[in-house]
Amino acid sequence: MTPSRVAVLAFEGVSLFHLSVPGIVFNGVNAISDEPSYDVRYCAQVSGLVRTDQGLMIEVKDGLNAMHDADIIIVPAWSDAPDAAASKDLIDTLNEAHTQGKLIVGLCLGAFVLGEAGLLDGRKATTHWIARDRFAKQFPLTHFRPDELYVADGNIVTSAGTVAAIDCCLHLVRQRHGADIANRTARLLVTPPHRQGGQVQYIEHPIPELPSENRLPGVLEWAREHLPEPLSLAKLAEVACMSRRTFTRRFRETTGTTVIKWLNAERVARAQQLLEITDMSIEAIAGTAGFGTPLSLRQQFSAQLGISPSDYRRTFCKTVKTLTS
Repeated sequence: MTPSRVAVLAFEGVSLFHLSVPGIVFNGVNAISDEPSYDVRYCAQVSGLVRTDQGLMIEVKDGLNAMHDADIIIVPAWSDAPDAAASKDLIDTLNEAHTQGKLIVGLCLGAFVLGEAGLLDGRKATTHWIARDRFAKQFPLTHFRPDELYVADGNIVTSAGTVAAIDCCLHLVRQRHGADIANRTARLLVTPPHRQGGQVQYIEHPIPELPSENRLPGVLEWAREHLPEPLSLAKLAEVACMSRRTFTRRFRETTGTTVIKWLNAERVARAQQLLEITDMSIEAIAGTAGFGTPLSLRQQFSAQLGISPSDYRRTFCKTVKTLTS
């Protein structure tokens, strides 16, 4: 299988973290596969030495021509200066790539560059919450989703700030290779394969720094181990040794969502994995994932993924076998 070519843009003052994330995630996929799935390269508007935000100088050998040969183009967090406009050459290159249907990703403030190129007009997009007012004002034709960790709309993907870049790249892996490969990559990186709740949990509901809060992550792990069981709010509160009211509040503060939505998302993720790596029937998977009935499984699969379990298995079971055989 020919590796997908990824071009990551470097520029003066680029975030060293954001510049590294695509390579860390995609090379993580390479590490768990028999054959490389990605070829990650770095390019700049003008090849040569580039100073990062940490003061380190890096040599970037390729210019924007690398984007012409790429399958995926990634623009990391851009400068937060209001007058930091992208060059005409970069805008033209992105537009050409867009007409060719290439996957174009704007991480964090990199979404501003995609917006300047007109790629977000009429599309859903997000960016770091700290720049949400400026983004909404500057790109009024964009269907702005300020609370999301990442947003995919056709061949355009944008993410929120900092660590959401990892969430976004893992989402790309999940879409291209399935949940099992994404989960294994996340384990290799020692990071959650999928975070629930979006940016809103960081904007409006910061997690309280209380000693008792340490009990909640343990409850989440316990719930994941007992997904086949009929888990109720009362049962989880009992495991956490909290009142229902306190548990409900702390759960939302920690996850940014409700118990029911979190459980449904976890159960869909478990069903995805079983569909990919086992020959279990849909009925058996529904029970193992905790949905109880195949109808409930199909309804949640459709609501969250926009696809039926059978179609998902046909799509990703072959992909996983190819990557792991």
